[in-house]
Amino acid sequence: MQWRINIPPLTRVLLVLLVAFSVSYQGLRLGVDRAAGHYLALIPQWALFTPWVYFTATYSEQNVLTILIAGATILYGGKYLERAWGSLEFGKFILIVTLVPNFVASLIYVLLFAISQNDDLAFVVIQGSVALQGAFLVAFKQLVPEHTVTILRGAVQIRVKHFPSLFLAANTLSGIILGTDTALVLAWVGFLTSWTYLRFYKKQLDLSSTSTGGSQHRGDASETFAFAYFWPDAVQPPVAAIADGVYNALVALRICTPFSAEDVEMGNEQAMARGEGGLPNILNQGGTRNGRSKQEEAERRRALALKALDQRLHAASTSNKPQSTSAAQLSTPREAADSSPSTTEVADRNQT
Repeated sequence: MQWRINIPPLTRVLLVLLVAFSVSYQGLRLGVDRAAGHYLALIPQWALFTPWVYFTATYSEQNVLTILIAGATILYGGKYLERAWGSLEFGKFILIVTLVPNFVASLIYVLLFAISQNDDLAFVVIQGSVALQGAFLVAFKQLVPEHTVTILRGAVQIRVKHFPSLFLAANTLSGIILGTDTALVLAWVGFLTSWTYLRFYKKQLDLSSTSTGGSQHRGDASETFAFAYFWPDAVQPPVAAIADGVYNALVALRICTPFSAEDVEMGNEQAMARGEGGLPNILNQGGTRNGRSKQEEAERRRALALKALDQRLHAASTSNKPQSTSAAQLSTPREAADSSPSTTEVADRNQT
């Protein structure tokens, strides 16, 4: 029996890069020179002379534990996202959530150095997959927000939509208490980068389209993917007010294109269709190895959307049915009384 690796191609490449860059980073630090690690890790003072580190820093981990965490993130998250989006769209997503957070993080530390004149800020080492982890959690929040993850044999149950806020809270507390400030910065920037790209720019397949190829549009205008919905219910109103103010300012500056009512309705329908599909047991499947093409996957998604729409229409018709039935029941005795002969008429007939 031939052994087969059930990992999509781009996910496989990322795993290889993770191992290669992490081992090389340790080799440079321990074997050549401790300062030689800047050839793979991002150090703001030297990043302009080694620009490739904006990519390699994400996959250059410091120890075995972080390598295992990054490997699990790429393996399980990458397998699902690459099969859900396709290798091309997944590759674009990876490049954006890898390069942008590292660049923004280095810019933040350069600004802090310029303000405080603290040399340690200019030579801080920025590396690791924290931004990638936050970005993946945002993507899962978009695709399967209501899926429940069970931990410790059912003792702990957490819905996927709560993971991003828990992830940010953990890294924020760790940064403040333990001094892991680089992880704090990368977590927030990775989260914001991923949400911005998925919300406004990523190409989405129109699940309600009836065309064979499937039409596409940019962004996800669904209400459940709004920025405020990432946080607990108690703080959603103030967060929504701040987010709306920032959004309106960006629209006024023509940086963002405003969503129309049709965009919001389409986004809500697609979110409902994704909810109907749930989280497939994709890790136990062969993905597209059984001959499923992108066209068949698009047909499956459109079928889910049509099923969700049919259920909504059926629910609406069901809610109207009791009213019409009761009206018919009220009119029936009246019609029977009109059509039946009166008592006087019956008595006259009997006398005759």
